[in-house]
Amino acid sequence: MKIAILISGRGSNMQRLIDAVAAPDFPAEIVCVISNRPKAKGLAVAAEAGIPTKVIDHTAFDSRAAFDAALGDALEAAGAELVCYAGFMRILTDEFAAKWEGRMVNIHPSLLPAFKGLNVQQQALDAGVTISGCTVHYITPALDSGPIVAQAAVPVLPGDDADTLSARILKAEHQLYPQAVRMIVTGEVRLEGGRVVTAAGATPQRFLFQAD
Repeated sequence: MKIAILISGRGSNMQRLIDAVAAPDFPAEIVCVISNRPKAKGLAVAAEAGIPTKVIDHTAFDSRAAFDAALGDALEAAGAELVCYAGFMRILTDEFAAKWEGRMVNIHPSLLPAFKGLNVQQQALDAGVTISGCTVHYITPALDSGPIVAQAAVPVLPGDDADTLSARILKAEHQLYPQAVRMIVTGEVRLEGGRVVTAAGATPQRFLFQAD
């Protein structure tokens, strides 16, 4: 399966996907890394790994639709079959999300459907939860609402602030994202009727607890 990765910054989750795909038994290849920010540090990381990179600077377009059209053209030119967000900080149009629905996934730093949008670690702290985590989900036009592929939980510890909780969740993201993508590309899970199911049609076991 041909994978494209979208980034806006350092791309730490991108690095974990690059490492995972490099394994001989991982049936996928990363065909391109695209950033909407020319100075994204992840571009150099991808280039060093021998992966083609492309910048589509969103500030050069006069509308979201025009940016989305350029992005879609680049993904199609690369032959992308699965698009992985890895810190891609753009909200795309509903039309773009609908066109690529079932072929785009994101990792979000909360246990969805709780705490959508931005500043989710602070949202979790403000709500007083004792467990938080991250979610890999398919992208749909509704923000952070697509079918869930996999989740990982981490404890919220006494004295946590948004930074310490974010760092703990990020460690879980680095473990979860490659596992979730492997499940997709191997066919272990698939979309059926708007839900993620196993190849046998059952709801998959996809909840991981991170104690550290």
